[in-house]
Amino acid sequence: MIPRDGILRIARPTDSLKTIAKMYCEGLGFEQLGEFNDHLGFYGVLIGHPQHYYHLEFTHHAGTVVGKAPTQDNLLVFYLPDTSQWQQQCGQMVAGGFIEVVSYNPYWDNTGKTFEDADGYRVVLAHRDWTI
Repeated sequence: MIPRDGILRIARPTDSLKTIAKMYCEGLGFEQLGEFNDHLGFYGVLIGHPQHYYHLEFTHHAGTVVGKAPTQDNLLVFYLPDTSQWQQQCGQMVAGGFIEVVSYNPYWDNTGKTFEDADGYRVVLAHRDWTI
């Protein structure tokens, strides 16, 4: 069993490492927590909030092209129930370079807004609480 204070890292490749890291830092207010260069041909940036139990890792393998997201339903979802925080975060996403898009799954358009990054991966800002 994974302990409750374990860290979740979500990692994915990109052809635009610096662009993507900048978008997520500016759009979601994340910080760069670390990076690595030429680790057996891999380059990476880790971003998030130091006090949170999750962070994102974007990687690039030299000489490899990964292309765009495989589907329009590759999502990260953040639940923001406070209206002013949600509105501010939506504006920050656009200012960070994300493009607001119609969601592939209409549920997300009824719940919040969907934004697409330069690689075609999407982030949903759900304007509600999350409950099981």
